[in-house]
Amino acid sequence: MPIEHISPDGMYKSPVFSQGIILPPGARLLLIAGQNGVNAKGEIVGKGDVVAQTRQALDNLQMVLAAAGGRLEDLVKTTIIMQQDIDLGAAFGVWMGVWGQRPNPPTVTGFRVPGLANPDFLIEIEAQAVLP
Repeated sequence: MPIEHISPDGMYKSPVFSQGIILPPGARLLLIAGQNGVNAKGEIVGKGDVVAQTRQALDNLQMVLAAAGGRLEDLVKTTIIMQQDIDLGAAFGVWMGVWGQRPNPPTVTGFRVPGLANPDFLIEIEAQAVLP
């Protein structure tokens, strides 16, 4: 039984997020911890630059997906947590560039917060994926 993406008539149909998703029974679910702009050496990439940090966070997320045998198309839910004063359009633009023209995007929820675990973090992205 496949994953079912729900975008009801009468609601906005976005190319980069779904309104709802039904998972099949017995789905193998991967929970991806919050990823931020930290490289393999533990260094913060792009201090003060939300675009650079978003790129790094999404690269990290894709590495976790690949290590588990998944790919972007397997994402079913993403949560974006960002500093309250960042440019949301710039960060979302990076996501749109990574997702591209793929069909059936995941659900997306975003939060603006006064601060993250490290004061230099501008964004954190966690996700869930159904693996093949």
